[in-house]
Amino acid sequence: MPATHGTRRRRSALAAAAVLAALTVTATACGPTDDNAAAKPDASADGKPDGSARDGLDLSLPKDLPTSLEDLDKWRDGGWRNWDEKDWLRDAADFVNPYIKDLWKPERMHEAESGDKEVTEEDIAAASTSADDPAPRAVRAQRVATPYHRNAAPVGKVFFDTPKGPAVCSGTVVKDPRNPGKSNLVATAGHCVHGGKGKGWFRNIMFVPSYNDRGRPANQIPTAPKQQISPYKQWWATWAQTTGYWIERGDAVNGAAGAAQDFAVLQVKAEDGSGKSLEETVGASLRINFRAPRPGQLSGLSSYGYPAAPPYDGALMHTCTDRPGRLTVDPTQPQMYRIGCTMTGGTSGGGMFVTGADGKAELVSVNSIGPRPATWLAGPYLGGSAKGVFDAISKRFAGKN
Repeated sequence: MPATHGTRRRRSALAAAAVLAALTVTATACGPTDDNAAAKPDASADGKPDGSARDGLDLSLPKDLPTSLEDLDKWRDGGWRNWDEKDWLRDAADFVNPYIKDLWKPERMHEAESGDKEVTEEDIAAASTSADDPAPRAVRAQRVATPYHRNAAPVGKVFFDTPKGPAVCSGTVVKDPRNPGKSNLVATAGHCVHGGKGKGWFRNIMFVPSYNDRGRPANQIPTAPKQQISPYKQWWATWAQTTGYWIERGDAVNGAAGAAQDFAVLQVKAEDGSGKSLEETVGASLRINFRAPRPGQLSGLSSYGYPAAPPYDGALMHTCTDRPGRLTVDPTQPQMYRIGCTMTGGTSGGGMFVTGADGKAELVSVNSIGPRPATWLAGPYLGGSAKGVFDAISKRFAGKN
């Protein structure tokens, strides 16, 4: 057994080095077989415009609220805090995210709590099959070297408001084939944008690449200059797309429910209205591989994110690398990737990366679920349904940067 563990550690170390080398960038921009679903949009990815998204920041209101400038001002002044259930419920095509200037100041970002889902061993045992691998040993998360814009520039934090208050996940800048070199797309988890079954879209969704770039301690963030916390500016979500599976089955209480398709993509716009795209501003992005090897067929996978639940505080970016095993949470869906990792809440939505055939890092999954205490992380296999989500939002904004 020791020899087996030693081999596994060497493989993990090699995989970590390869992914880190592929993910590392020198910023040149401003600032420091498939699953059963065909590769087509599902109920959440119809790509049909409803008039709520514009080329600039979205200033519209939910359909069941007045759309006058007076009511828009009321929304910005705090009307968005009305989480009346009948107003909150939203279908897939009803996403709106009116821009609110200076809402996400460093002190408010610091107050945001983790938006992660947790599972129990009972959740997993109820869905597991004989093809699943044993739970992995815990792999201690490592701090990512600062400055982040030189070591993991595409990784950042996703902030949003829920009925319980401000929350946080992680996300990754991804390439957009319909806007080559000028992507404004961010990959994250479905539960970081939508409440799941019987609920609706979260509000005030915003992405900060290379958050806290220099790795300041948490107690210094509330008073830090904004440019040190948001080195590549803040990016307000103008549209969000997630899977119909998550919208119909997702459940924050039963963490395993909906996790097999817990994937989302954001279209974002610079808060300051500048013309440069997210990809141009950050200077890096990652390709999503929708035909990656299945769980159990990879020698190593690295997860990145900002763990915010104890013993972490959300201030620092961390990473784990391990050989991913197979995990079933719904026998009708593809098995999930699962790695040993001690990262906690706040990590959800962060990318799971491998080194592609071209030697560059590519995203194959996003962090979705993990247990408490934190010993492992799991993310969905990104097949046809995930590609449908991605294609729908990419087509919607093709040529509109």
